[in-house]
This record gives sequence, structure tokens and C-alpha cells, in this order.
Amino acid sequence: MSEQPPSIPRPLVRTNQWVIVLSVVITWLTGQTWIILIPLLSGLLGLFFGFHPIMALARQFLRKPLSAYTPEDREQQRFNQTIAVSCLALSYIGYMLNWTIAAVFFSAIVALAAFIAILGFCIGCFIHYQWSQYRHRKTSTNSH
Repeated sequence: MSEQPPSIPRPLVRTNQWVIVLSVVITWLTGQTWIILIPLLSGLLGLFFGFHPIMALARQFLRKPLSAYTPEDREQQRFNQTIAVSCLALSYIGYMLNWTIAAVFFSAIVALAAFIAILGFCIGCFIHYQWSQYRHRKTSTNSH
């Protein structure tokens, strides 16, 4: 197994974000809830097995070496993907249980976060940073 680089090229991250946004919107427009499974299952595979089918497919279309693209931190993207997968799973469960408000709520959260990230502000990154700061403050006050 080859060692994974510490970063992910931004076009691959953006592709994943667009797939999330479009999957949610298409689900809302068509009522076909299985469409949410596309980014959900791809994200789960990425988290648990290190193989993200959407990014693997998008990688085939990159023309430059991976190192030529703006890097996104792998750990940060893993954190973001965990949030996205959680929201997509809760949305899908909501659809399966006919809890439409919950389903739409969780799908809206993940679609909005992905779209805002496409525009340039990463909500997951902000949450991760704040969590790291909180843990740091907590450990520094406990050590005194």
C-alpha cells in the first residue's frame, strides 16, 4: 500500500463538495432519497478504507502533478468529512423514517457548509480550530 500524502489537492476537495451540494439539491428536487447515498457511501469509504471514489474519479481528470495544486490538509479534510458523513447519514435516516424535517435539516446543513466552503470559508475548519483552542486552554489550565 502506498503512503498517502499529508495533503489533498484542492480540485479533489472541491469536486467532493460539489457532489455533496448537487446530491442534496437533486434529492430535494426529485424526492429520490437514494441520491444522498452517493456522497455518504463515498465519504464512508474514504474515512474507513482510505479510498474515496468521488476523489478517485476526479483525480483521473487532473492534468498537472498532484503537487502542482493548492494543498488541503488531510487531517482537516478528514474532520470535515466526518461531519459531512454524519449529517448525510442523519439526513438519510430521517428520510427512511419519514422524518422529513430532520432529513431536510441535516441535508441542508451539509449542503450549506459545502457550498460556503466552495465560496472560500470552511465552517468545518473553523469548528476544528475552535475545538483545538478549547482543548489547548483546558489542558493548560489543568496543568497549572
